[in-house]
Amino acid sequence: MSEKSRLPVGQEAIELKGWFGAHRYLILRRASQLFFLALFLLGPWFGIWWVAGTLAGSRTFGVIPLTDPLVLLQGVAGGHWPELTALIGAVIVLVVYALIGGRVYCSWVCPINPVTDGAHWLHERLGLQKGWQPKRSTRYWLLGTVFAVSAVTGTIAWEIINPVTMLHRGLVFGMGFVWAMVAGIFLFDLLVARRGWCGHLCPVGAFYSLVGTKSVLRVSARNRVDCDNCMDCYAVCPESQVISPALKGKPGETPLILSPDCTNCGRCIDVCSVNVFAFTDRFDTRVKPPTDAPAPTEPPARTAA
Repeated sequence: MSEKSRLPVGQEAIELKGWFGAHRYLILRRASQLFFLALFLLGPWFGIWWVAGTLAGSRTFGVIPLTDPLVLLQGVAGGHWPELTALIGAVIVLVVYALIGGRVYCSWVCPINPVTDGAHWLHERLGLQKGWQPKRSTRYWLLGTVFAVSAVTGTIAWEIINPVTMLHRGLVFGMGFVWAMVAGIFLFDLLVARRGWCGHLCPVGAFYSLVGTKSVLRVSARNRVDCDNCMDCYAVCPESQVISPALKGKPGETPLILSPDCTNCGRCIDVCSVNVFAFTDRFDTRVKPPTDAPAPTEPPARTAA
């Protein structure tokens, strides 16, 4: 085993880029999650009502409506036609996430993400087994179940137990049982199923993966020719199955990570010491040529007749 292969995940990136360079997108994600959470708490805590509501539905500066489209669709399934402002709010959210990638919500906005990331970090530090792994399709079955229950009961079913909504309410009105719910998710990911909640069960993640199927923002393995097979990107990626088609693609195959399961978290970019990955758009299929590829030759100069 080489010295490099014994290095902890991301260590070589830290040595080459510095600690901040090897955690840049992780830090930005945490700042983004805190920012969105703070926006909703400014009103109840400090009386600054820039945003009134929760991630399920809100109004910004008293003008811009934002509605979680999953909440709106549950209401429709339950037989409740939404008001125009709710429809406008849902369209705004849908357009934004359809462009930048649906599961960006999971990695850059959702306040439960730090909980599951923390569970994964501890899981790795303790060297625990992978554990039970539900099929990834399970979350889509649960999403369908949410709509079915809403239709049968005439309620917005998921919001009754949605951890994100419960966390928002708990921070405003007192945590109480919410602590038990957060601890339950943490322990589930730690002891039962590694990355189980976000990767296999959460119907919100399933919904936003469908929204972002054709999103413009993508991660590209454009410099895959430089890959040294350290496997650090696989170790940190919450949806590691999305990497191989782009990273190990044959010449002529796209370097873009096109799977809607990708959360655009940027951790593969952080930990790669040879800078294989980068954010780009879905129309950018550039790939760095092999170093031993022949250099392009200039066409012969044309002589005057």
